[in-house]
Amino acid sequence: MTRTKLINGGRHQDERGKLIFNNEFDATRVKRLYCIENKSTKKARAWQGHQIESRWFAVAHGKFEIKIIQVDDWQKPDPHLPQEVYEINDARLDILHVPPGYITSIKSLYNQSKLIVMADYHLGEIEDNYKFPNDYFKEN
Repeated sequence: MTRTKLINGGRHQDERGKLIFNNEFDATRVKRLYCIENKSTKKARAWQGHQIESRWFAVAHGKFEIKIIQVDDWQKPDPHLPQEVYEINDARLDILHVPPGYITSIKSLYNQSKLIVMADYHLGEIEDNYKFPNDYFKEN
């Protein structure tokens, strides 16, 4: 199974201003995108994911903590599955790829942070949305 991957971006600054970029990201599979802005930094948008779809995350403004779990059973997953934790911010255009088979918990670390989400299926193209209660999975 494909693993999650952080695709590192970069940053350039000169007398004209700054440029953040990601020359390694291949967007050919992306069919749609949307933006998440959590209401507060106190609550995560957890746990949601996809058995078939991929997601790519990039921060437009602020900073986010994204926890990721590879699901073992989509009907009744083990609540003690290991979690990967990423922090991504707007300093560079890093892109976090979450392949099929994973769920995420997304938490803003700064107020008014904005997260761009890219998906490889159009809305309604397939039924592949799984949600679990915020407190279902236990910290490792």
